[in-house]
Amino acid sequence: MGDRHHHHPGGGRPVYTLLLSIGLALLALLSKAQGRMDRAKTEEESGAGLLTRVKRGWVWNQFFVLEEYTGLEPLYIGKLHSDMDLGDGSIKYILSGDGAGTTFTIDDSTGDIHAIKRLDREVQAQYLLRAQAWNRQTDRPLEPESEFIVKIQDINDNEPKFLEGPYQATIPEMSTIGTEVIRMTATDADDPTYGNSARVVYSILQGQPYFSVEPKTGVVQVSLAGMDREVRENYSVIIQAKDMGGQLGGLAGTTVVNITLSDVNDNPPMFDQKLYQMSVPESAPVSSVVGRIRAKDRDIGINAEMRYSIIDGDGRDTFDINTDPTNLFGIITIKKPLNFETKASYTLKIEGANTHVDHRFPDKGPFSHVTIVHVSIEDVDEPPEFSSAAYYIAVPEDTEISTMFMTVSARDPDAANTSIRYSIERNTDLGKYFYIDITSGALMTVLPLDREEFSWHNITVLAMEMNNPRMIGSVSVAVKILDVNDNPPLLTQYFESFVCESANAGQLIQTVTAVDADDPLGGHHFYYSLALEAANNPNFTLRDNQDNTAWILTRRGGWSQQDQSVYYLPIFISDGEQPVQTSTSTLTIRVCSCDVEGNVMSCNAEAYHLPASLSRGALIAILACIFVLLVMVLLMLSLQSHHKKPYLHDEEDNVHENIVRYDDEGGGEEDTEAFDIAAMWNPREAHLVGKQRQDMLPEIESLSRYVPLASVGGPGCGGGDSNVQGYVLAKLLETDLNPCAPPYDSLQTYAYEGEGSVAESLSSLQSGCSNTDHEYDYLNDWGPRFKKLAEMYGVLEMNNPPMW
Repeated sequence: MGDRHHHHPGGGRPVYTLLLSIGLALLALLSKAQGRMDRAKTEEESGAGLLTRVKRGWVWNQFFVLEEYTGLEPLYIGKLHSDMDLGDGSIKYILSGDGAGTTFTIDDSTGDIHAIKRLDREVQAQYLLRAQAWNRQTDRPLEPESEFIVKIQDINDNEPKFLEGPYQATIPEMSTIGTEVIRMTATDADDPTYGNSARVVYSILQGQPYFSVEPKTGVVQVSLAGMDREVRENYSVIIQAKDMGGQLGGLAGTTVVNITLSDVNDNPPMFDQKLYQMSVPESAPVSSVVGRIRAKDRDIGINAEMRYSIIDGDGRDTFDINTDPTNLFGIITIKKPLNFETKASYTLKIEGANTHVDHRFPDKGPFSHVTIVHVSIEDVDEPPEFSSAAYYIAVPEDTEISTMFMTVSARDPDAANTSIRYSIERNTDLGKYFYIDITSGALMTVLPLDREEFSWHNITVLAMEMNNPRMIGSVSVAVKILDVNDNPPLLTQYFESFVCESANAGQLIQTVTAVDADDPLGGHHFYYSLALEAANNPNFTLRDNQDNTAWILTRRGGWSQQDQSVYYLPIFISDGEQPVQTSTSTLTIRVCSCDVEGNVMSCNAEAYHLPASLSRGALIAILACIFVLLVMVLLMLSLQSHHKKPYLHDEEDNVHENIVRYDDEGGGEEDTEAFDIAAMWNPREAHLVGKQRQDMLPEIESLSRYVPLASVGGPGCGGGDSNVQGYVLAKLLETDLNPCAPPYDSLQTYAYEGEGSVAESLSSLQSGCSNTDHEYDYLNDWGPRFKKLAEMYGVLEMNNPPMW
C-alpha cells in the first residue's frame, strides 16, 4: 500500500500534512495487522516444518508529488514504516534508486522521505526508488528490498511555443477570402493528459482586417479580398497561442508571420508618350540602332515582359523593332540603307503587348498599347557612288598600248552633285599596267599584257569629290586577260635519249611530248615532224601519234659507238591555233652498250675496248699509267719548245690574255686580276678612249658583234702585233661608246692563246695570216686513245658521218 498526496496551487502545507498523517496511521494499522497474521502463519508453518521464508512486513506502491515546489524547507514526499519497527530505534531505513541521496533523502530512523531539489515534470516525470529495513545491531536486512515510484504531477508552468517561427509565406495578390496562407502549430510542454495545461487556442494579434487565424487548427487565412501588390506588397502578422483553452490565467506564446503578395498580371502596359521623335544620319549602316521605347507595366517579372511590333506606317519596310534581352524595351533598328535625298522622314505605328496574359482578369485589359514614332533622316555628305558595285572586263593579251577598254562612272549622291575625279589605287596596280583618265574614267593600257605572266588584274578605281577630297568612293575592276596564241610549243623534258648498239630497225627509243604556255579553249593539239634538214636521214624516223605525243623510231640496226657515239635529231613542233606557232628542239641520242634486257651499261666509246673481266683496281692502274705517260709527253714537248724559242724576240708573239683599261679612280679587287699591262699600253691610242659610259642597267649582249672581222688583220697580216692591237683597241672603243656596258674597271677578253703550244695557236685571230696549215696527223700515231682528237683536228680518212 502507499500514501497518495496532492498539491494544488494555492493550498497550504498543514492540510497535506494532516492527510498524510491519517494515511500513514491507517497504513501502519494495516501493516501491523498483516504482520501479526504473517507471524502467526509463519509460526504455524514453522511448527509444522513446511515454510521457512520470512515475509516482508510492508508493501509500497507509489507516491505522488506536485512539480515546481518553491518552499524554503524540503518537500515532504511520504513515510516508510515496517511492522517490525517497535519504535525502539533498532530499525534503520535505507533508500536507493533514481535520485536517492541527490534528489530524495530519507530519515533512517523515522522513514520520512523529502525532496531536496526542485522537481520538474518536463525534465523527468517519475522516479523509481528502492527501500529496505535493516537491523542496527546485526547490520543485516530484516526483509527484502521493496520498489516504489514517485510520480511528478503536472502544473501549468510552460507556455505554448512556435518552434519554427518566424514564418514566411507568399500568396498571389487578388486572392479570394478564405485562401489558406499558412498552417502553424504551437507546442506546449505540459502534460496533455492532465487538465487543460496543454490545450492551445490560436488568435491573431496583428494583421487584421487582411488576415485571420482558425482558433483550433492554427491555419492563417485571407480575410480581405482584392489585396493589390502594387498598393502594398508585404504584411507582418502576429499570431498568439494560449493554453488552458484560452481561459484567463493561461500561458501564451506568439510568433510573426511575414506574408508577401506575389504578382499577377492585373495591370495593362502603357507608353509614356503618344508620339516619339527620333533622328538618324543617312550614313548609318544596316542593323544600327535608331532608338528605344518602353511601354511601362506596373507588374513585375514575367507579367511585365513585352513584345513590340510595327503594325503600320510608311517605315515598316525600312525599320524593324526587337525586344531587348530584359524583354522590357523595344529597340528600333535600320532594316534597309537610308538616303536623305530619296526620303527624309518616316512614321512608325508601334504596339507593345504583354507576352503572358492572366485570363482571370479580362476586365483589367486590354493588355497592349499603341504609340507613334517619327524618324527623321539627317543629311550627310556621302562619297561618290559608282554606277556598278563591281566591274568586269576581258581584254586580249595582244591589246595594243594606249587602247581604251572600259569606262567607269561615278556620281555624287548628295544634292550638290559635285564633279568627280578618278584615279587608280597604286597598291592594286604595282606594275603600272593601266591608266585612267582623271575626268572621264576611261581605262587604258600603258604596258603590254601577257596572260602567261598575269591572267587577272584586280585593280581598285577611286572617285574623289572636287569640293571635298576626303569623300572618296572606290570600286573593284577585274580585268581578265584573254589568251592569244603567242607561245610556241616546246619539248617538255626529254632532250637526251639513247639507242642500244643491239637495236634493230623500227625500235621505239623515245616518246616525246610538248608543252605550250598558251591555253586554247579547245585544248592543245600539237603536230610533230623531223626538221627539213633531217627528214630523210637514214638513222631515225618520227611518228606523230595524233594525241600530242610522238615516237622516235630507229630506221636501221648495226649501231656502234666506234662509228658514231652521238646523234643530234632536230624535231619540228607546231600548234593548231591561229596564228600558228612553231619551234625546233634538238634531241640528243647517244649510242650505248646495253645488256640483254635493254638496260644501259655504258655510253662511253672507250669503255667498249676494255676487257670485260677487268676489275676496278686494274682499271684504275691503267688510267694512272696513261696519265703519267701524258704528263711525260707534254713535258718533252715543252722542253723542245723552249729549245726552239728561248726568249720572246718577236712582237707578234708578245700578246697577253688580259686587257686592262683604267678609266676611273680604282676598282678595288678588280685591278688585282691583271697581269703585266706594260705590253698593252700604247700612248698613241690614248686619245681615242673617252669616259662616255653611264651607270645603266647592263644587258647581256655580245661585246664583239659590231667589230668587223676584217679589222683583225689585213691582207697578208704582215703587220706583226698591230693586228692584235687594232682588234683590242676596237673592242675598247666599242665598250666605251656602248651605253649599256657595265661600268667595270677591267675588261678581260681571252681571244689569243699565246705561246708554248706545240700545235701553235688555234685562235681565229691569226688564222687568216698563217702561212702554213696546221698539221695534226701525228695524233694518229699516238694510238687508239687519241683517235677522237685525231678525228677532230687531223685529216679524216673517210667522209664525216651525218649528225642525225
